[in-house]
Amino acid sequence: MSDGLDPLVLAGVELMLVGMGTVFVFLTLLVFVVKLMSAMVARFVTTKDPAAASVSQNTGAVGIPAAHVAVIAAAIDQHRNR
Repeated sequence: MSDGLDPLVLAGVELMLVGMGTVFVFLTLLVFVVKLMSAMVARFVTTKDPAAASVSQNTGAVGIPAAHVAVIAAAIDQHRNR
């Protein structure tokens, strides 16, 4: 009666392995393609826009405008003094 595994179970295991292998290969390929695209964008895209340069001069180290930092600090101070 127990000559081995049922052929249906073997077919299920085979299908599972093929499916998981396909997903693994696809995700691995996706990681490499995204890294390649990121490297290409970093290499070929440069910001020489004068408008972008003027915006970056008015921002802090993180890229948040000084006016926004002042408003946020005032709101936190007001909340703490309630």
